[in-house]
Amino acid sequence: MFTGIVEEVGAVRAIKIGPRVATLEIDASVTVDGTDIGGSIAVNGVCLTVVQRRPDGFVFEVGPETLSRTALARLGAGDRVNLERPLRFGGALGGHLVLGHVDGVGTVDAVTRVESTARVRITLPGRELEPLLIPQGSVAVEGVSLTVAALGDLSFEVMLIPHTLAVTTLGRLEPGQATNIEVDVIGKYLVRSLALRGMT
Repeated sequence: MFTGIVEEVGAVRAIKIGPRVATLEIDASVTVDGTDIGGSIAVNGVCLTVVQRRPDGFVFEVGPETLSRTALARLGAGDRVNLERPLRFGGALGGHLVLGHVDGVGTVDAVTRVESTARVRITLPGRELEPLLIPQGSVAVEGVSLTVAALGDLSFEVMLIPHTLAVTTLGRLEPGQATNIEVDVIGKYLVRSLALRGMT
């Protein structure tokens, strides 16, 4: 479990997509500390298991389902990625509860700069995520904990402050870019519970 507070921006050293599994190599520094083989790291909001640990980064194995459900397959050598270590019990919950289980891949529709901030509109991959987003609710985009600023038809908007633009990959977002989206887990459980009771 994570918080959506990015600890560092790493870089893709290599990604090799094989018939059964992909290998993703990431250069990192901060998140290497205290992370061992078998540990978890959120990479652009996707919870991955460390299979090799180097002094300057990690190696992950990524299965076909993860590749099909996330935007990781679109990464290439040199691309920047948001990295976060798991939440530790007793640690500060600075963002919101993020599982690292991507609900869908959205597409950046527009990026509007407003002085030192940015307003980003993201198109959802389908209608199924619409009931799980609420105004002023939480959403993780590329592993970054954000607040929903507005809802549109099959889309939502977020506002990015200068700090977020500077310390995450969101400052590099461009129209047409694929983004990992994870909606608030509390909302998912609530909608599921209501559906089982025939109330949705």
